[in-house]
Amino acid sequence: MKAAESFEISMASRVEIDEDSDTNKGSMWVLDQKLDQPMDEEAGRLRNMYREKFSALLLMRLAFQSLGVVFGDLGTSPLYVFYNTFPHGISDPEDVVGALSLIIYSLTLIPLLKYVFVVCRANDSGQGGTFALYSLLCRHANVKTIPNQHRTDEELTTYSRSTFHEQSYAAKTKKWLEGHASRKNALLLLVLVGTCMVIGDGILTPAISVLSAAGGIKVSSPGMKNDYVILVAVVILVGLFSVQHYGTDKVGWLFAPIVLLWFLLIGGIGIFNIWKHDSSVLRAFSPVYIYRYFKRNGRDGWTSLGGIMLSITGTEALFADLAHFPVSAVQIAFTTVVFPCLLLAYSGQAAYLMKYHDEKTVLQAFYLSIPEKIYWPVFIVATLAAIVASQATISATFSIIKQALALGCFPRVKVVHTSKKFLGQIYIPDINWILMILCIAVTAGFKNQSQIGNAYGTAVVVVMLATTLLMTLIMILVWRCHWILVLIFTGLSLVVECTYFSAVLFKVDQGGWVPLVIAAAFLLIMYVWHYGTLKRYEFEMHSKVSMAWLLGLGPSLGLVRVPGIGLVYTELASGVPHIFSHFITNLPAIHSVVVFVCVKYLPVYTVPEEERFLVKRIGPKSFHMFRCVARYGYKDLHKKDDDFEKKLFDNLFMFVRLESMMEGCSDSDEYSIYGQQTERSREGLINNNGNTIGSTADLTISSVDSIVPAKSPLHANNTTSSSSQLSMQNEIDELEFLNNCRDAGVVHILGNTIVRARRDSRFYKKIAVDYIYAFLRKVCREHSVIFNVPHESLLNVGQIFYV
Repeated sequence: MKAAESFEISMASRVEIDEDSDTNKGSMWVLDQKLDQPMDEEAGRLRNMYREKFSALLLMRLAFQSLGVVFGDLGTSPLYVFYNTFPHGISDPEDVVGALSLIIYSLTLIPLLKYVFVVCRANDSGQGGTFALYSLLCRHANVKTIPNQHRTDEELTTYSRSTFHEQSYAAKTKKWLEGHASRKNALLLLVLVGTCMVIGDGILTPAISVLSAAGGIKVSSPGMKNDYVILVAVVILVGLFSVQHYGTDKVGWLFAPIVLLWFLLIGGIGIFNIWKHDSSVLRAFSPVYIYRYFKRNGRDGWTSLGGIMLSITGTEALFADLAHFPVSAVQIAFTTVVFPCLLLAYSGQAAYLMKYHDEKTVLQAFYLSIPEKIYWPVFIVATLAAIVASQATISATFSIIKQALALGCFPRVKVVHTSKKFLGQIYIPDINWILMILCIAVTAGFKNQSQIGNAYGTAVVVVMLATTLLMTLIMILVWRCHWILVLIFTGLSLVVECTYFSAVLFKVDQGGWVPLVIAAAFLLIMYVWHYGTLKRYEFEMHSKVSMAWLLGLGPSLGLVRVPGIGLVYTELASGVPHIFSHFITNLPAIHSVVVFVCVKYLPVYTVPEEERFLVKRIGPKSFHMFRCVARYGYKDLHKKDDDFEKKLFDNLFMFVRLESMMEGCSDSDEYSIYGQQTERSREGLINNNGNTIGSTADLTISSVDSIVPAKSPLHANNTTSSSSQLSMQNEIDELEFLNNCRDAGVVHILGNTIVRARRDSRFYKKIAVDYIYAFLRKVCREHSVIFNVPHESLLNVGQIFYV
């Protein structure tokens, strides 16, 4: 009779998954609410931690540290901007004033106003980049292409979202986005394009920064061949990529002093050159000289914008590397140090070029404008600053690939955390060596800054356009801004960025094709991988086994139940996967305990450890079948090792204890449990059989767990004692059974679904699925390697699926 009751509740629970009715919540949910107190206060603290008021001293220290992480790329732009703007020399000194005016207003409109004061505020709990914006949108609208989210995920403390009125403009935009799958795919494609261009930045930034810094050698030795400069740059690049596996934790404390010294030096040199050569360049702060510049130069002036745009390169890296710095610290660092020093540096170079404007001088304008007595110290600091800038971009590339990997948009690659203190410091070996090879190929292949600069500008402007379009949706759905503010922001951003984009199009044949080819290659890989991942998930969803069929097999599942625990890994957070029916159909035995393990990534930057796991029973107790959902954010490291397995079993045993407590409690007794014995019960759960249960951390009981219905208050007092004793004995028996099965051995059962295109599919689909996706599956890391499963405990179940 008890099994029948459990079966009825289990089936009702499956219905409840798709309903939001609070009337079906059982006593397990009530106990869960009483034993696990609401975390609203903690949730508010986590959501607002980046808006807290910091002391002035702490804020200044964080602003200082942000210099080395956030602004390195933007700060090295003076090394190559004027040469890429005037690659053939300067015919009219007034053109220098016009170019300087363009640089001043570009720095003001894009890095200062758009990014530092607007875009940086759209961070996802401190995380920046295109995928952080995408995760924000996924939480506020159902635009995620892989529908593996459940309403329980929204209860996470890090799953912040806002609600809006049904008739509001935000609600209409949300409905429009969710209305058709093509719009979701278009949004994902936009994010992937931005991501691919950031990867292009990771290749081009080290190339142009290091090559420009190494070019200072030719100033002191004019007779040196350019090949030697390239050789020096290549040696520095090989060294830079070779030490990536050590991480930046040990040397990161040097970055901020180096970058601060660099900004102070270029600012001081700028003041010196303005005073010594031509202070009249300061008239460039008047925008009228921009109009005169274009009127005087026509199309040549328009195409020179490709060089001007390099003055704002590193702006997207500024957002991607935001990390855990408060926005106020970034704003202070930019407005008090970075922005004024950059304006002084460019103004100083412009003053020098007003006096010396031949082609050779423009080529090395930065180094030639340095006073002779401090030339070598500045050269050393410039080289170090270029390395720091390159490191920041490489780290941003690793970070954004990790995010893409978590959301199913990148092939499985090895991710190594290089720091125990900072979660965001990671190293991806395969990507590191690919970046190094491509970076050296670009440096040695082009051999000059102009072509690399053209390529660099193309990558940067496309990322900015993608960010603008995503920010438009953020302002509507997340911030719920007035449509006039959205229109002003989007209009101004698109006018400036489309102007630059039209200029870099003229230079596609002069090096601008490089990031387009790189981005196209990565975009093809990422989209095909995501398509294959989506189809595999849809196959599992549509072919999952019905509970009626499973329960019809009986407690033994129609098989021999052998001692041990079988961990069946699946992408499904609900239902029984097809690989399980495929397995028991072809083999005559199954383990005494079966746990379906689902590792799921959510559109949040992290899932707190205490909220990591959801545990649920499948079917009656006699089946000994459970489900465990492990939830991760895109910044979390998923470790499939002994620690993960231990936490899984700890949560499983804790679930059995809590479930058993509910069977011995009536509705009237729950208040006494909460009011008088909550702490005693919690301590008993932890201390009793302490070698099995480590702590209550990492456990969340779903409201849809299979439980025995609570008894009516009328008979509660008569049956409380006997039912409590019975439930306690059942609890002891089941825990002992689980421990014995665990000691007998744990087997990891992994599905190996092979995706093939149908015979009647179009040729491009056959190429994408049968060749590209199959090749990526073959060269990427196997599930067993990622899960760190020993071969003696591994069991693969293969199946073929046609799309």
